[in-house]
Amino acid sequence: MRIPRQLTSYVAFCVCVCAGLGLASARSLAAEFPASRQGQWTARDLRFHTGEVLPEVRLSYQTVGEPSGEPVLILHGTAGSSTSMLTPAFAGELFGAGQTLDASKYFIIIPDALGAGKSAKPSDGLRTKFPRYNYDDMVDAQYRLVTEGLGIKHLRLVIGNSMGGMHTWIWGVKHPQFMDALVPMASQPTEMSSRNWMMRRMIVDAIRNDPDWKGGDYETQPHAFRTAAVFFGVATAGGTLAYQKLAPTRELADKLLDQRLAAPTTADANDYLYQWDSSRDYNPSPGLERIEAALLAINSADDERNPPETGIMEREMKRVKGGRLYLIPASEDTRGHLTTGMAKFWQNQLREFLAAAPRRAM
Repeated sequence: MRIPRQLTSYVAFCVCVCAGLGLASARSLAAEFPASRQGQWTARDLRFHTGEVLPEVRLSYQTVGEPSGEPVLILHGTAGSSTSMLTPAFAGELFGAGQTLDASKYFIIIPDALGAGKSAKPSDGLRTKFPRYNYDDMVDAQYRLVTEGLGIKHLRLVIGNSMGGMHTWIWGVKHPQFMDALVPMASQPTEMSSRNWMMRRMIVDAIRNDPDWKGGDYETQPHAFRTAAVFFGVATAGGTLAYQKLAPTRELADKLLDQRLAAPTTADANDYLYQWDSSRDYNPSPGLERIEAALLAINSADDERNPPETGIMEREMKRVKGGRLYLIPASEDTRGHLTTGMAKFWQNQLREFLAAAPRRAM
């Protein structure tokens, strides 16, 4: 079933931003890295926090490098997939020969999160009968994939962006001895609140309140959430200075918005609803003292969802033993919440951090 061209998703928005703001030029600067390999593993009797159990859950992933390398887990953002981490601006800056996560030395694992990519999700057939998963369930699925599916007993690094950054915080709290190092990016280790949650709820409500949604049993994709999705993207990602440079007049702003609204997508409304709703009870804050791995948090000073002026990160980082924060300065070249998707802004800090992070006993 093809979705109307006017319907957009946050994935399409991110692609438009990256292209529109000149990230395509990174392709010529990025290094070549080994081709990724697609994999799939079935988790048996996956238990959700609701108490529901699915007898078989498909978990898809991609790997770069050989299994003999030190294992690194990379986690993607909301409505993304493993493929969204294999861009020139990210993988091209990290996985090549001599780069920070050189694939000849590291075994890089990038899962499709539960509910996204080629992993199990509502649109596979269960629709709203699919368990209403949360971030803890998603991390539990990742852990089973890594340990049972791939047979890995210890990770050198867990690094994630946006939702993946929030998952990284959960990994550190739930599995404190399983990794040497943690790098949560574009995230905070506190509950959903303020603009970040209000905007997410608008997407969820836009879908649920659309008469065409029909409780999730629609025959054609409901339309109402397209505006909410674009509104969320413009309001919470892209960077204030970058937008001003890109659209300094009403005419240019209208043109950019029209492009966003017309961006093609294959998003499914139920999948999309679940993806954004899954953050509803995220809150690793009570367990921060349990983190044992070396931790480098990376945020951008113009991140619309995690604004540094609240002081939240400085407050919470004091509870993480040995943890530190790197705040990327805002500029016309940064992209707000999307900034950490461009490794050029933080790869040197990651290199220095990994060089100093001790290898812990398995």
